[in-house]
Amino acid sequence: MPQTSLQAPSAVIMIRPQHFHPNAETARDNSFQTEAPAGAAVDLAAQAQVEIDNAVQALRNAGVQVHLFDDPRDDRPDAVFPNNWFSTHPGGHVAVYPMYSQNRRIERRADVLEMLKHRYRVQDIIDYSGLEQDGLFLEGTGAMVLDHVERVAYAARSKRTSEVLLERFCTHFNYEPMVFDACDAEGLPIYHTNVLMCIGTDVALIGLETIADTARREELRDRLAQGDREIIELTQDQIANFAGNAIELQGCDGRLLAMSTRAFEALRPDQRQRIETHLNILPLDIPTIEMAGGSVRCTIAGIHLSPRPQLNPNGEAK
Repeated sequence: MPQTSLQAPSAVIMIRPQHFHPNAETARDNSFQTEAPAGAAVDLAAQAQVEIDNAVQALRNAGVQVHLFDDPRDDRPDAVFPNNWFSTHPGGHVAVYPMYSQNRRIERRADVLEMLKHRYRVQDIIDYSGLEQDGLFLEGTGAMVLDHVERVAYAARSKRTSEVLLERFCTHFNYEPMVFDACDAEGLPIYHTNVLMCIGTDVALIGLETIADTARREELRDRLAQGDREIIELTQDQIANFAGNAIELQGCDGRLLAMSTRAFEALRPDQRQRIETHLNILPLDIPTIEMAGGSVRCTIAGIHLSPRPQLNPNGEAK
């Protein structure tokens, strides 16, 4: 039986978009986005569907349970990134988040929450989304990278991360907040924390050179290293190629690190080798989706909830 970890969910939610395209509204503060060629909308949407289907199949083949939802609407270009509007937590807790861009607020879906309540033990749902009216935003596990083992919420300052709301979340969910400033190679604030860092059980990937404050940089390094976690330092170029946008998951043969093919190819051979002393890397090819400024981690919402027993037609547990 493979050893499990609080950090590595064995079940996830993903969205298959039918009308994917880079979101012009989010491009204002997301320097990782790529502008779509004129007239390419239909082709991009079709390619994005294929990429998600292939990624889902690869994850299922590795033993990860994937709950896949279709998104037929044409007014939710970033629906493929569900981790921004909700998160799940051990003990039966779910959080729903306020989104910075107006056209992302309609990504929140009652059917996803209903599925969670039906299939998993959900004790409560804390909904912060009403705070959008007060100009407070916290875009889920994009804005925060959560260390479920050490109970730390890492957050890079940006328009999408309210420190007031982060403190409130940490009080409700029992995390220690660690806030810092991080900039890309052009000196622009990095829009989401999960672009520059990934926390696994035994290894963490982080772009420490994005953090100009050397004292804060060392504090983060020391905090991440607690529990004998190995630190893999990423360069600005590797961050730009989404090497930090990965997620540890539990598969049938043990834990794995899901990241994009582009991210995998950006890693040096020695970095790959160091990571693979702890867990296998699963590259997923999603170049079209990456045009929207997010990668594999952004497409996956981990489920950290206990499953309910599934009943057969006689009402008996399977």
